[in-house]
Formats: sequence, structure tokens, C-alpha cells
Amino acid sequence: MRLPDTKAAYVKAITSPLKFWFMMVRKLPSIAFWGAKVVSLDDEKCIVSLPYRWSSQNPFKSIYFSALNGAAEISTGFLVQMLVAEYGPHSMLVTKFEAEFVKKSDTTILFTCSQGNELIIFFESLQSIGDSGVITLKSEGKNERDEVVCRMTVTWSIKRKN
Repeated sequence: MRLPDTKAAYVKAITSPLKFWFMMVRKLPSIAFWGAKVVSLDDEKCIVSLPYRWSSQNPFKSIYFSALNGAAEISTGFLVQMLVAEYGPHSMLVTKFEAEFVKKSDTTILFTCSQGNELIIFFESLQSIGDSGVITLKSEGKNERDEVVCRMTVTWSIKRKN
């Protein structure tokens, strides 16, 4: 399944539970297995939920750190892909990932990346084919009690293609 070419089509596909699930099974099967879902995606932010369930937990009755990292990464990556759909072909690659785990994650976790406006400015700076740069995006995970359980920092290298 190919990603949609326009921003509106991308947002519609990524926020449709069935289309999202099929895209993830094909492109990122672990995200589908863990049960992560996009709660919302717009110009300002992306919110991704990660349920606490058998497929995402570790033996210590909390969410496995790799599931937390994966959900945090897609909360930043979907913002990037949405702008790729708007600004045209760009390559994107995670070049650095940092994680801070603050509390036990034993409920559904909501990951929020709120740097959409900063990302738009970044994309507008890539004017010519071959222009590239790096941007660091933050995702914060909160539990159902609105307590921060983790903070993730994802550095993306993005290059404008033809």
C-alpha cells in the first residue's frame, strides 16, 4: 500500500482505523501487534495511543520499552510524513533516539508530539532538490492519570528529493 500523495489524504488514511491497521501490518507490523492507534493528527500535533495489553507488556506488568519507543517514534514520524505528502518527495531517517522513563507504564499511554509548526518552518527551509537537514522532535507519553511516564527525543535527517 502506497502512502497518499496529499496531506489531506494522508491524514484521512492515517486516522482511519482500518486503513491505519493495514498500512501498519504492511510497513510496521510491530505497531499493529502492539495495538497503537493515531488519536489525532493535524498541523500542530500528533497523538498516538498505546494500550496496556498482553501484546505490549513485559514480564514486570508494564509496557515493554520497545513498544513505548515505537509509539513515540511514530508520533513524530507521522507529522514528518504528513508534511512529505504536502511538500513533495523527501527521504527521512531516524539518526538519534533518546528515551527517559519516569514512571511505570501500566495503563494506556498517549504520546504527543506538538512541534508541527516548527516542522513546517523546517520543511520550508528545504527549498532545492538535495537540500537536507536534521530536526529533533520530542514526544511525551502520559498515562490515564495524566502523569508523564516517559519523554522521547527523536532526531530525523530529512533530504529533499526530486
